[in-house]
Amino acid sequence: MKLYNSIGPNPRMVRMFMAEKGFDVPKVEVDLRGGENRREPYLKVNPAGQTPALELDDGSVLAEITAICEYVDEKKKDTPSLLGDTPEERAKTRMWTRRIDLNIYEPALNGFRFGEGLKMFQNRVRCIPEAAAGLKATAQDKLKWLEGLIGSKPFVAGNKLTMADILLFACLDFMVSVGQPLDPECKNLTAWYGRMKARPSAAA
Repeated sequence: MKLYNSIGPNPRMVRMFMAEKGFDVPKVEVDLRGGENRREPYLKVNPAGQTPALELDDGSVLAEITAICEYVDEKKKDTPSLLGDTPEERAKTRMWTRRIDLNIYEPALNGFRFGEGLKMFQNRVRCIPEAAAGLKATAQDKLKWLEGLIGSKPFVAGNKLTMADILLFACLDFMVSVGQPLDPECKNLTAWYGRMKARPSAAA
């Protein structure tokens, strides 16, 4: 088994999830800046041309970060589940993961791709430069929405760390690095972010 790894928030999210689970596999570095992910032989690994990808022992490959994380969670049953222990907990985790992915993660990342990252991405994906500012503003609006919902809860979905927290942290940490900082008025999220950044897995 091996993980095709690179820079960027998507591989970061999977590495952090694996670190929390104590799931260690060899890593193959893919040169994202050089476009290695968009040409052969990597396209044979993941035809979508995205990282990360997890190659299993039988040679099959899993892509998409939440699918990889759910696989890891099910395989490593001797550590606490990051999905949940009951159908209700797992449904809640998936609900929050979906909300974060669609409402914060995607607009923030596309805001970067269509803005500061345009030179790197314009020949790889369809870019809409005029949408960059609006996408970044959308992500910030939804962070303010999440600020009110997280309140004093220690984690996004309640009292336990879940995949939703790890996804949001990878997103926010990336946003901070590309000029999309968290509004300091979001005090609940700022406190949550500090707690997440202090976790050993954040260094993965």
